[in-house]
Amino acid sequence: MRDNSLPPKARPGGALVLRFIGASGLANLGDGIATIAWAWVASLITRDPLLVAVVAVALRLPWALLALPAGIVTDRVDRRRLILAMDLVRALAFGAAAVALWLALPLDPPSESGVSSIPVFITLLLAALVVGGAEVFRDNAAQTMLPALVPHDRLEAANGRLWSLELTGNALVGPPLGAFLIALFLPLAFAANALFYALAGLIVASIAGQFRPRGAQRRDWRGELAEGFAFLQGAPLLRLLAWLTGFWNLFFQMVMIALVLHVQENLGLTSTGYGLVLAAGAVGGILGGLCGERIVRRIGKGAAAQWTLLASVPAFAAIALAPNLMTLALVLALFEFCGLVWNTVSVSTRQRMIPDALLGRVNSLYRLLAWGMMPLGLLLSGLVVRAAELVLDREQALTAPFWVASAGVMIVTLAGWRGLGRGLRG
Repeated sequence: MRDNSLPPKARPGGALVLRFIGASGLANLGDGIATIAWAWVASLITRDPLLVAVVAVALRLPWALLALPAGIVTDRVDRRRLILAMDLVRALAFGAAAVALWLALPLDPPSESGVSSIPVFITLLLAALVVGGAEVFRDNAAQTMLPALVPHDRLEAANGRLWSLELTGNALVGPPLGAFLIALFLPLAFAANALFYALAGLIVASIAGQFRPRGAQRRDWRGELAEGFAFLQGAPLLRLLAWLTGFWNLFFQMVMIALVLHVQENLGLTSTGYGLVLAAGAVGGILGGLCGERIVRRIGKGAAAQWTLLASVPAFAAIALAPNLMTLALVLALFEFCGLVWNTVSVSTRQRMIPDALLGRVNSLYRLLAWGMMPLGLLLSGLVVRAAELVLDREQALTAPFWVASAGVMIVTLAGWRGLGRGLRG
């Protein structure tokens, strides 16, 4: 007997899918503005790489703390309603941060070793923690909701389109818009985020249907979590993908937080130039998302995963060597292209392998491994710069995280090469 409360599976271009992707696009436009707003505002009150990284750590730390509870909650409740609630929480947090920044203006010049405004720094940290926490629940629910809308044999196509639109907002439109808003009036970047998250929530609210997993019921959370652990323990391919993604994310975060001071001090770019560099990366990522399904079908999932992972090695080194905006933009475009092909393989594989009733918990365990190392990478970036400054000048020290990340990804790629080829064969 058919359960009419559940939405029918739709093609990737179906109305329900388009609404879902549209809401994600708006939310990611807010994320794109925040990409430049968090780090850039932090750099306006401190020039210490470690303190700049602390703000980004506050944004990513909830992934290590809340991933497991988010998985349990996602498998108990209507995932659409959870997404809606988290979008509204993020809207409120950004709105509060905008008001706090407005009240703190004008800001004092940035401190070289401390912070020029403790209230602003604390405000950034608290807002980042709230936004990061809501993001854990929202993203986990979103990744588990998509397979309810799309047939499993079309997940690569749907994910590719979803990520292409997300990247359009997150890195193509968002960062330049964020840079413009920061230059126009500092709090506007955070106020715009509040607006976009609220609009995303309204679109999610318009998606009809019940998205609570079949058979979902409140039980002992330890038993529920144990079921997720047992499934992941019996899925060596998922564990491999989680660990590879985790270490890659660690090195990626080292690079991206180091990039903020590198483009300012070594390349002399303004916030607008930085936004354009990120936008160029987004163009590559969008193309990767659109081409990912074709590449996977042409060379196979295993080869696609292996070679796109390996591509990070020269890309991270090239970031350190890029002499100007145009060269750096080209490097990031090629890098993001490969990154989106990797995502097409890894996320679609995960969504296809995990049963719907366990999707939230297993997905959260996976992302605990895959995303939980992000805060460590952010902190390591600042520590690497500090250590490098003991023996190198400031200009060279600011590029040290790029070289460390390149070497680290090489080790990760070699360690996972054969396992990817075997596990993703076919």
